[in-house]
Amino acid sequence: MPGLWFEDFSVGQTFDHPITRSVTEMDNMLFSNMTLNPQPLHIDAHFAAGTEFGKPLVNSLFTLGLMIGISVHDTTLRTTVANLGMTDVNFPAPVFQGDSIRVVTTVEAVRPSGSRPQAGLVTFRHRAFNQDDKEVANCTRIALMHRRPQEAGA
Repeated sequence: MPGLWFEDFSVGQTFDHPITRSVTEMDNMLFSNMTLNPQPLHIDAHFAAGTEFGKPLVNSLFTLGLMIGISVHDTTLRTTVANLGMTDVNFPAPVFQGDSIRVVTTVEAVRPSGSRPQAGLVTFRHRAFNQDDKEVANCTRIALMHRRPQEAGA
């Protein structure tokens, strides 16, 4: 099923997304290297062992992308025009290789677009949790969403 149309969203609506994902060492290594991030805290196990974390941290931008990606199937798949911004991004706890991530999304605001009559803006609050229900990431995302297509002759 595709995502929801603009008209399908309401303030306070909550999605407990059924898709979850365990993060692997390869995820972290590939993402860090593909984005040219040489931070040894992400890619060097011996360096990370000497830090307060004792092991490599998953790149926070991978965590952000995973959190939003998990939400897509239930919310914006094939019905979004574009993401307009992500704000208030926080990582209250680290993510490590082997952690399993689940996401909860709440609709914070819904308003018609002032410049595009066939679209509207939906503000989402995404929250990601690990397998121990510890919050590991959150952000606010504004998406420009398609309105439901009008039936011919309607």
